Amino acid sequence: MTPTDISAAQARRIALVAQGFADRRSAGAVTLRHLDRVVGRTRLVQMDSVNVAVRAHYLPLFSRLGAYDRALLDRAAWRPGRGARRLTEYWAHEAALIPVEDWPLFAFRMADYRDGRYRHTRDLMRRHRALAADVRAVIDEVGASTPRRIEDSLGIERSPRRSGGWWDRGEVKHLCEAMFAAGDVAATRDESFGRHYDLTERIVGADIATRVVERSEAIGELVVRAASAHGIATVADLADYYRLKPAEIRSAVADLVDAGAILPVRVENWRDEAYLHAEAAVPSRVRSAGEPRSAILSPFDPLVFYRPRTERVFGFHYRIEIYVPAPKRVQGYYVHPYLLGDDLVARVDLKADRARGVLQVPGAFVEDGHDPDVVAHRLAADLAALAEWLGLSAVEIGTRGSLTSHLRRIAR
Repeated sequence: MTPTDISAAQARRIALVAQGFADRRSAGAVTLRHLDRVVGRTRLVQMDSVNVAVRAHYLPLFSRLGAYDRALLDRAAWRPGRGARRLTEYWAHEAALIPVEDWPLFAFRMADYRDGRYRHTRDLMRRHRALAADVRAVIDEVGASTPRRIEDSLGIERSPRRSGGWWDRGEVKHLCEAMFAAGDVAATRDESFGRHYDLTERIVGADIATRVVERSEAIGELVVRAASAHGIATVADLADYYRLKPAEIRSAVADLVDAGAILPVRVENWRDEAYLHAEAAVPSRVRSAGEPRSAILSPFDPLVFYRPRTERVFGFHYRIEIYVPAPKRVQGYYVHPYLLGDDLVARVDLKADRARGVLQVPGAFVEDGHDPDVVAHRLAADLAALAEWLGLSAVEIGTRGSLTSHLRRIAR
């Protein structure tokens, strides 16, 4: 099959449409139906515990739908009440919320992680299988539990040197993590983002918990989902979406080409061959209510979480600087890409000062080739909307970056 030629601009628009940025925003209250539509596009929502502005899993819905009640996502994933649980957490693209019905597609990964994801955890599990069995028995008896509650039930006393923090966990916490990775237990989250472990069948349902999809079939299904979520992608892009290896998806890619589900294409300025999802739309522009679409993106939004693709598609070199010492940071601690039309035109450092009710913008930077006044006017409106959604009463502009002076003039 001779590959079709696709321009770089077309590839950007295909990617944006596939991720839901051309879908109409809700004119009224956002409902679970709208959430289903977004997840139907993205296929997963990556999670992150950092809460500088808002936790990462809440922002992709805001970027696509506008203001919504964050309790809607909590209800879909963790507190369904009398309704059906729509989402559950697993190691998809890092820790991510996935549709409950996709749980069996990760059975091969659970088998790979049967004793945990990390060497230390695997060593603990192999040495303490009896304790792991006791942990499971407690969960079976008392229901969804934190490691602290399980320790209390087992009469385990913590060392006074342990704080209980993420990097200072007791053996029970490590065993719970190993059992979660293996699919032996599943998890919900509380208001503080802490995991509560429960029997998998109680979280996803017995029929889904016991369903097993063979590795080759599961990988094929995950590649189909990644192709749909990308619209247009290289093998590396398709593999990264669910943290697969390029070598292990090549046969699935070939099968999808043979079936006509994806089509080989050549994209302008892309080094590697790409594949176009057969149902991908190729719009002439990305707009909302007649205006270019705009959105502040989470650093872990599926549109940008694979940095090589972000640079290839948008010419946007992006690295988060949380782990960079403060004096060496270039843009800031928690910088968000800013989408306007069909391009990433700026980046903005954000922090919610909840005590003062202020959305702080320590820095804002326009990308080369874009008019700072045009970008600043749209960004100012989006910052105000974000602040209102977060329950903050004001936006405070700092001094770092090429956009801050423009934003301050607009604020006056």
